[in-house]
Amino acid sequence: MTNTGDRKPARARVALTDISSRAWEHPADRGALVALRKLKGFDVMLKTMSGVFRERAWRLTLLGSAVRVDERQFTRLHRLLAEVGVSLDAPDLPEMYVASDPTLSAQTVGMDRPVIVLSSGLVHHLDDDELRFVIGHELGHAVSGHAVYRTLLLRLLGLTGLLSAIPGGAVGIRMVTVGLLEWSRKAELSADRAGVLACQDPTAALRTHMKLASGGTLEELDVTSFLAQGAEYDEGGDVRESLIKLSLLQQQTRPFAVVRATELRRWIDTGAYTAILGGAYPRRQDDDSASMTAAAQEAAASYTQAFERTSDTLGRLVHDLAGWMGTAMGWFDERFRRNGTESA
Repeated sequence: MTNTGDRKPARARVALTDISSRAWEHPADRGALVALRKLKGFDVMLKTMSGVFRERAWRLTLLGSAVRVDERQFTRLHRLLAEVGVSLDAPDLPEMYVASDPTLSAQTVGMDRPVIVLSSGLVHHLDDDELRFVIGHELGHAVSGHAVYRTLLLRLLGLTGLLSAIPGGAVGIRMVTVGLLEWSRKAELSADRAGVLACQDPTAALRTHMKLASGGTLEELDVTSFLAQGAEYDEGGDVRESLIKLSLLQQQTRPFAVVRATELRRWIDTGAYTAILGGAYPRRQDDDSASMTAAAQEAAASYTQAFERTSDTLGRLVHDLAGWMGTAMGWFDERFRRNGTESA
């Protein structure tokens, strides 16, 4: 049965005027984006190159095989997109389509003209508040420019194909790929934050993740058990389980649904969500002056906090080794600098 209930009136949601996407971007995601946004012209060039064929091919495929959301088709979704746009103060709203697909999925494609595609299964199983979260998630991708910069990085990675013929080149490419996938997973966490800021209902976000994990049902699920399950995955395990998790994630562009719910809940509990709704957030007008150094430091700090929080054996080992190496490097640096000063 299709859910159509709206648990919160539109007037109850705060319009986050002039909000910058930096407000919702995960530190590891934001660090990469701030640096990439400094590369003026590369994104324009890539948009132009991709727009010649790929963009039009995508749009023609959707026009011929899916249903475009407008004032007369899927009017409920059209209204929800407009409401989400107001909440996130989005300068432009992308087109949105519903594609025939029984799975619960959504994606944002395109660069010059991003397009949101919702599966029919998702529309069927989610109520209005949950759909606001999903649409806000996808709009967050579009506003952050994830499609543009992800494609940019993949194109740049493609230029290194010749390195495969060089001894050790394949290892280097693999390391870059691992880094790109890690960034992609962090971009999903960023979009989840945009989603909850759009719907302004954390319980709806949690319900959505529960439905994504269960295939659309909530009747036999328990919130406490679900979050405990996520904490067990995130924080527990010996070295063997740590290695297994690494192998499971190495080809994943998105974190698992249970993990996403846990990460979003953790972010909300920091107070950042409430502060943003209260008006404490960065503005778009300051994006060009955003510091790459500060963004990189925040990204490093986020990983340190994750290592300190987890009881994951391998994670703690990596953290302890990194700390030991940092201490050792500091000692050597101080020692040689002192000797150099004394001998000068």
